[in-house]
Amino acid sequence: MKLLSYNVNGIRAALNKDFITWLRATNPDILCLQEVKANVDQFDVSQFEELGYHNYWFPAEKKGYSGVAILSKIAPNSIKCGCDNEFYDKEGRVIQVNFENFSVLSVYVPSATNIDRLGFKMDFCEYFLTYVKELKKEFPNLIINGDFNICHTPIDINDPVRNSKVSGFLPEEREWLDRFLQECNLVDSLRLFNQEPFQYSWWTYRVKTARANNKGWRIDYNFVTRTLEKKLQRAYILTQAIHSDHAPVGIEFEL
Repeated sequence: MKLLSYNVNGIRAALNKDFITWLRATNPDILCLQEVKANVDQFDVSQFEELGYHNYWFPAEKKGYSGVAILSKIAPNSIKCGCDNEFYDKEGRVIQVNFENFSVLSVYVPSATNIDRLGFKMDFCEYFLTYVKELKKEFPNLIINGDFNICHTPIDINDPVRNSKVSGFLPEEREWLDRFLQECNLVDSLRLFNQEPFQYSWWTYRVKTARANNKGWRIDYNFVTRTLEKKLQRAYILTQAIHSDHAPVGIEFEL
């Protein structure tokens, strides 16, 4: 089973960059998307159906903003849009699909471009941690994918010293991610297979050479509950995909 998670920074923009050809060639069983920035009446969903995907979209109320989705070649038992919080759900932050033996979440954690937004981000993070702890009581086998907008450790970011006071690598953000993994009993799948530095999933558009020079951040993750750890076979970042300022992150696992 192959699962990919991809912040596409606008599904319509990605489709204009030959996203469908890439999807056909890569052929994941499940694809989690973040920052889709569109309602389903703004693009042709039939092109995903033609590739055999059941597709579920949870856009933000605000046009051209946020939004998550999950595409699956396996029909799920059930789907849930949102995280039981109207304040966050209007921004299209979380979508969940449930299968026989596991559940998958696509998550887009808020970014923080100013001090007020940092408070919003941390409030969401605390709520989401509690939400996942409760969710595990009903769905113990979780795969949580998405853009968390946080680099976990110094190995996950270019120039950790200079970026230590930048949102995305602040002490309180990293401490929250520590607690999230510990309290929810989750594993960072990539680090089970790859302990090397320079493994990044996002490169700023503000510096034109950032991606070419691999001056990036790892803020996109595939987290799995410990109950699924032994089923993991591979984890990786597909840095050659260039539909976005992010790269897809993937796992392969046994059912």
